[in-house]
Amino acid sequence: MATSLLRRTRCLKPCLARCLNLQEYQSKGLMDKYGVTIQPFLVANSGSDATEKAHIMLNERGAEEIVLKAQILAGGRGKGTFSSGLKGGVKLSKEPVEIGQLTDQMIGYNLVTKQTSAQGSPVSNVMVAKALNIVKETYLAIVLDRAYGGPVIVASPDGGVDIEEVAEKTPERVFKIPVDIFAGISDDAAVDLAQKLEFEGDAVGQAATEIKKLYELFIGVDATQVEVNPFGLTDQNEVVCFDAKINFDDNAQFRQKEIFAMEDTSESDPRELEAAEHDLNYIAMEGNIACLVNGAGLAMATMDIIQLHGGSPANFLDVGGKVQESQVEKAFNLLTKDPAVRAIFVNIFGGIVDCKVIATGIINACNKTGLELPLVVRLKGANMEAARELLANSGLDIAAYDELDEAAGAVVEFVK
Repeated sequence: MATSLLRRTRCLKPCLARCLNLQEYQSKGLMDKYGVTIQPFLVANSGSDATEKAHIMLNERGAEEIVLKAQILAGGRGKGTFSSGLKGGVKLSKEPVEIGQLTDQMIGYNLVTKQTSAQGSPVSNVMVAKALNIVKETYLAIVLDRAYGGPVIVASPDGGVDIEEVAEKTPERVFKIPVDIFAGISDDAAVDLAQKLEFEGDAVGQAATEIKKLYELFIGVDATQVEVNPFGLTDQNEVVCFDAKINFDDNAQFRQKEIFAMEDTSESDPRELEAAEHDLNYIAMEGNIACLVNGAGLAMATMDIIQLHGGSPANFLDVGGKVQESQVEKAFNLLTKDPAVRAIFVNIFGGIVDCKVIATGIINACNKTGLELPLVVRLKGANMEAARELLANSGLDIAAYDELDEAAGAVVEFVK
């Protein structure tokens, strides 16, 4: 189903890697670079700046009305509430002064939506865009799907709403078209898809052109998903990509340096950013048992078995296969910064990882931080005997176990 195709491409907590986050205006800037038709817009970072940009849009860019959109990395902005008291993160106005006044109630405040935390997300920029009248809304996404072994277009003539809801209620209205990554999308295939989206007349050719440009963008930026909702038609019979979400392949960072340098980290957990600086993969969670593990699969299994024993993991922390002693020390520093943590569980399978390196890192970290929390350690694999001897002779209060189930049960008991 289209729902599963989309869900498999989204980055949800707990996820195995931090996803590159771009604001809407940045994604639309990339689309514009690839010739995709978007709403003309400018970006402002203060009320006075927004007033000036609104004047430009109205007097020089042909706008009759302005749509003002708060920029955060979450959906549901239109129905959100600001900590300033303002309701709605998407506003319409024909008056530049009003645009500036509204912006002053957005920037510097947190916007709470159905997709943010209760505290909301801070707003640093707004998008001042030309308002367009939409007469038709469709949905279009290009996703990289393992099941098909390449790109798949997911589309529906019923856009502007949650695609999962459309797929559940009217699955016949959702189309999935696998694309040969070597051949791309042909003109005939693009036209056929435009007709499936129920565009008519001249709009069919326009839509087909936009589809092909979106695919060029998908390939050109090493995306794993390009989602446009709505992919719409204006009252001037112009096909426009009104809203966009782009996900990127983290493995392509080496050749997409310019794009990755655009990442907005203002809404990210500082601990996740600090971990990334040391090549550690950290995701904060809501429990009280900190986990230090090597490998995403083992990390997920560790969290599962903690929960099976009635405990709750405080984080996902994968130190990777090339971890060094200094990284283990940094990992402990991160774990102990969380005031909710009441015990630490180290679970290492030494295939690539040297257990002795982990043990030395643990000892150094404990000595430097003066760790007082209960510490449970399970080491299996390369150099595990030497590692266990180091721990046993360290003089530290470390509960060492051979079996995962036994170790998980012990760490849960510590926090009860």
